[in-house]
Amino acid sequence: MGARCSKFSLCWFQSHLKSSVLESSDLENGGKGDRDLWPSFTEFGLEQLKAATSGFSSDNIVSEHGEKAPNVVYKGKLDNGHWIAVKRFNKHAWPDSRQFLEEARSVGTLRSERLANLIGCCLEGEERLLVAEFMPNETLAKHLFHWEAQPMKWAMRLRVALYLAQALEYCSSKGRALYHDLNAYRILFDQDGNPRLSCFGLMKNSRDGRSYSTNLAFTPPEYLRTGRVTAESVIYSFGTLLLDLLSGKHIPPSHALDLIRGKNFLLLMDSALEGNFSNDDGTELVRLASRCLQYEARERPNAKSLVTSLISLQKETEVPSYVLMGIPHETTASTQPLTLTPFGEACLRTDLTAIHEILEKNGYKDDEGIANELSFQMWTNQMQDTLNSKKHGDTAFRAKDFATAIDCYTQFIDSGTMVSPTVYARRCLSYLMNDMLQEALGDAMQAQVVSPEWPTALYLQAACLFSLGMDNDAQETLKDGTNLESKKKKT
Repeated sequence: MGARCSKFSLCWFQSHLKSSVLESSDLENGGKGDRDLWPSFTEFGLEQLKAATSGFSSDNIVSEHGEKAPNVVYKGKLDNGHWIAVKRFNKHAWPDSRQFLEEARSVGTLRSERLANLIGCCLEGEERLLVAEFMPNETLAKHLFHWEAQPMKWAMRLRVALYLAQALEYCSSKGRALYHDLNAYRILFDQDGNPRLSCFGLMKNSRDGRSYSTNLAFTPPEYLRTGRVTAESVIYSFGTLLLDLLSGKHIPPSHALDLIRGKNFLLLMDSALEGNFSNDDGTELVRLASRCLQYEARERPNAKSLVTSLISLQKETEVPSYVLMGIPHETTASTQPLTLTPFGEACLRTDLTAIHEILEKNGYKDDEGIANELSFQMWTNQMQDTLNSKKHGDTAFRAKDFATAIDCYTQFIDSGTMVSPTVYARRCLSYLMNDMLQEALGDAMQAQVVSPEWPTALYLQAACLFSLGMDNDAQETLKDGTNLESKKKKT
């Protein structure tokens, strides 16, 4: 893989797909929120993570839990400049190395914009480390309980509740409904100020089987009885987080429920919010919290119904999270104007018709080194079938029958007989025409893997990123493509 491709792929570790707070269906159905085309789960080397964290320097510690079995989280920086979070367990935490690796790989398959996603692990000797996206803007506990400049706004608290419910719904849909010790320290804020659920709590617990390290007053009643976490236990913990958001304090559920039953729920409300929320909204959030905190687990709602209830409460949905949070934000990737080629201009405008015309005009002249291979192998039946798939795909592409083009190009690619960056490019545009944005981006990236010095691959990545709303990354990629094309013309 070329240097530019590596740079772009790892850029996904810190990129965040923009979406309305109401896009629950995308998360549920594996749309934008899934981000299935992120780089696959990686097994890092210990030396690589040591270098990233400056030898696990105490200066890079961002959190610690417990004295007897410390699980320390470090901030780290990879060679390419991208930040990661590295959780290092003590040597006794995961005695079964196979269990650790299986768990990490399973959690590592999840990809959602509502999670601080697990992107890798390290298993060497007695070392057990997890590697996740780094979230630069602190925890919910920090912003809710220990704020300095301003208390968290009501609209942002409602957004946190919804995003967390969407995270739990997504995980449940992927068979990972259990979350261990859900609390305000497990909710992190990304570079755009959006709340994310830490992936670390999705790992099944290790040797001692303990899942709740918080005060017993906040522990689900069935866990106290059985010592086991269930999906309903997670909903109970969600209820305690709703109380946190309402009150700005960590109030024991029993005390809160007494106030709720006594119709004194206003006593729960954070005094810093006075005059900034409606009683109807407060009443509804209290009602949801009390449902989540039911003693009988079967009487609690599921994550899907929580998402439905919370969507209707959302306020200021067009205001970015970083604005609501008062977090500084870099709004543009570059202030330097670009002198774009016609292809670059088309990608900047995401003018798919113009992109189609350019790709069709260029034909297959960019498939370097493939013509000889075709002429040598043309005579075999398998090759003839493969070439027919490409031929039918080209015919459909010219006729703008993009669904058929996708099918034919997929047959060509799946045959594995030859590799064509232009086929990936054409299928990429066909996917874009069918609003299959993730698939399109995957093909643009694959075209660059096949032909690292091909500007078209970068241009198409930019078009995909613009379509996904990731304008900063799109501008950077467009700049890379423009510079590469300029360099090739000079040589």
